[in-house]
Amino acid sequence: MQPIIHPTYFPTVAHWVVINNAEGKLVLEKEDNYQKQTYRNRAYIYSPNGIQMLSIPIKHTKSKGHRKYKDVILEDSFDWKKQHWKSLQTAYRTSPFFEFYEDELAPFFEKKHRFLYDMNLESMELMSECLQLELDLTPTQSYETQISDYADMRFLVNAKSGKKYDFTPYTQVFGDKHGFIENLSGLDLLFNEGTNALSYLEEQGF
Repeated sequence: MQPIIHPTYFPTVAHWVVINNAEGKLVLEKEDNYQKQTYRNRAYIYSPNGIQMLSIPIKHTKSKGHRKYKDVILEDSFDWKKQHWKSLQTAYRTSPFFEFYEDELAPFFEKKHRFLYDMNLESMELMSECLQLELDLTPTQSYETQISDYADMRFLVNAKSGKKYDFTPYTQVFGDKHGFIENLSGLDLLFNEGTNALSYLEEQGF
């Protein structure tokens, strides 16, 4: 059954397991309300000090009520993307494949985006290109709480679920210091496994 997911900021390994299993054929939730403390506006990477959050600032509005995820505007009063890129360089400069993908990824962090949803979608598409995984995306036209036509994987957007996936450990830059940390941003898998990342995803159950 075709899965439905939220587009997120450089999606987690769990997201990529689902995307790979679906052979890139996805339904994207586009009509939901924005919620805080989810992978919509954050990603986690493996820094020298352990887990590090890359947080995306958004513009806050005075209007009451819910905002659609697709309507959330990014904060642009400071260059937070430059900070994210520096954090990635610090975390992964010594990883086996950082230099292999660096030139492909760097322009994303220099580009100006207006909407959170659009930027996250672009980060997904960029990562899929690095993974050599073709995406076939269909956006939703309305929001449905209960879904029967698709495999509902929207719960993956919850960054605070604490769910354990028991993914197979792979070598991480600071693994000898902090141990294996699963389900980080897919960038962690990409920089450490490179061309083997797709094979890794194929071996993971869900």
